[in-house]
Amino acid sequence: MELTVVPSFTRLGYAVRSRLGGWTALDRYDLTDRVVLLTGGTSGLGAAAAVALAKAGAAVIITGRDTARTEAARQRLSAETGVDLPPSIAADMADRDAVQRLADEVLARFDRLDVLVHNAGALSADRSENADGIESTVASQVVGPFQLTTLLDERLRATAALTGRPSRVLTMTSGGMYTAPLAVGSLQMSIDDYKGAVQYARAKRAQVVLAEMHAARHGSPRSIVFHSVHPGWADTPGVAGSLPLFDKVLGPALRTPAEGADCLVWLAACDDEPLHSSGLFWHDREPRDTHRLPQTSRSDTSATRDSLWEWVEAAATSGK
Repeated sequence: MELTVVPSFTRLGYAVRSRLGGWTALDRYDLTDRVVLLTGGTSGLGAAAAVALAKAGAAVIITGRDTARTEAARQRLSAETGVDLPPSIAADMADRDAVQRLADEVLARFDRLDVLVHNAGALSADRSENADGIESTVASQVVGPFQLTTLLDERLRATAALTGRPSRVLTMTSGGMYTAPLAVGSLQMSIDDYKGAVQYARAKRAQVVLAEMHAARHGSPRSIVFHSVHPGWADTPGVAGSLPLFDKVLGPALRTPAEGADCLVWLAACDDEPLHSSGLFWHDREPRDTHRLPQTSRSDTSATRDSLWEWVEAAATSGK
């Protein structure tokens, strides 16, 4: 099934794998006392993940770009789960100053951080830039998460020392990255050739590579594990708004948000397999290959990876 696309990424893939794989139900996990920071938790996959994590006992801090909308989502999710979620934090992941404030607030409020989930991001049809002149998709889904991970690294390590198990940094990416080669000079598309879906795929490819690089640079023994995950094709407001034709054609076959978020929640909750490795790319609770096309594999060189890291590190610290 993994060699296919439509059966693998749709509800069919989830249904077959969950039934034949002997999956532990998410409500069997106990995350009492664990603190999870989940960006982009107001709707879709993020909201579904927040519900599952909160029901398991975790203190889930959700973020969103708009203060009122994010707080409304927190109240809605609290009512749905019967759990009073911690106060939400508004932060635009494309804004370096906002990311800094987000990290500062988390560090001030919580003396531990068990899981950091990078879920925020959207596919935009129109090109825009942040205050530093970085294309917004790249800023919010590549630079911002890198910056936040760096700012929270020490707290994640301290939590691992406290609990005796690695903390986790998880990135919700997309199967669309299979179509995109790794690029640095062309990572940000210009206004003349801009296509939202292509830009999104390039950013998602960079996300996966950076998770692998974080894992390699943290070495062993691990105090933090890094994984990326793609949800398959899920029926979310983001898909309906950004890809209306795709949503219309595949609507009945799309996964529910809870099905799309399952693997992410499992990676956050399970203390077995996800902690025995780092830097893997997951789909439906199994690690998957990161390349399906020869051209994307050829683009993924050590030199390109090093260039990507250097550029993102500079952009996350100085905006250049």
